[in-house]
Amino acid sequence: VKSLSVYHPQLAYCVVQFLEKDPSLTEPVIHCLLKFWPKVHSPKEVMFLNELEEILDVIEPAEFQKVMIPLFQQLARCVSSPHFQVAERALYYWNNEYIMSMISDNAVVILPIMFPALYKNSKSHWNKTIHGLIYNALKLFMEIDQKLFDECTQNYNRERELEKERLKEKEAKWLLLERKAHLSPQYQEVKVLLVDTASMPMFTYHKEDDIGQSPLKLTHEQLAKESIQLSKADLRKERPMARRKSELPHDPGTAKALTEHHRHDQYLKSVPNADA
Repeated sequence: VKSLSVYHPQLAYCVVQFLEKDPSLTEPVIHCLLKFWPKVHSPKEVMFLNELEEILDVIEPAEFQKVMIPLFQQLARCVSSPHFQVAERALYYWNNEYIMSMISDNAVVILPIMFPALYKNSKSHWNKTIHGLIYNALKLFMEIDQKLFDECTQNYNRERELEKERLKEKEAKWLLLERKAHLSPQYQEVKVLLVDTASMPMFTYHKEDDIGQSPLKLTHEQLAKESIQLSKADLRKERPMARRKSELPHDPGTAKALTEHHRHDQYLKSVPNADA
């Protein structure tokens, strides 16, 4: 990534220039970015998020609709990342006015994708700043469409109840299997071999899991109280590589190289014309 970071802004600039000239290229470019999205390298993932936002700054609404499902599925995974810079960078998208306008126009598709990741990580993420940014995103979704937000809340509560039932069924099956194992003639022999093995409940709820909690109910006042709204100055400070549209940042090294470059035509032999 150290070597990639040297030329990545210029590379992203070239990509955005092509997309401005031909918007039909946006879909294959975004699909390609998602295909090769870093799995285990968080700094590179932040770079991908930077480039992706620059692309979204120039995307046409029609092209956005073609890629919004896989795009926000990936953003949901980024929001759930334990690496706080990845989660933070993904949540900065909700401070981009142009992206928010497209999210608002397509909230029926996007909110059901993002809601589970946003709510779960508002409770379980270890970084408190992420909690505030998540509450800010939830507040914006609630302001976009209160009815849709309530529907997603109800669906999320329903899924939690179903998950609790599935866990109870699994636990009951394992207990039945254990009772049957006790009836086996070889049980005592195996028991002696496993006497020093530490036993622990097979199904336990982590304290940060919200499966065993009361049904979810969020209010606008609660979200406004917990949310963090970044100013434009904060965004510029936190996103030194981000650029609006296709403005290439000044790079002294690149400028110097272009200034010192000399063509070598005088040292090259011209190829004779074959038709002569």
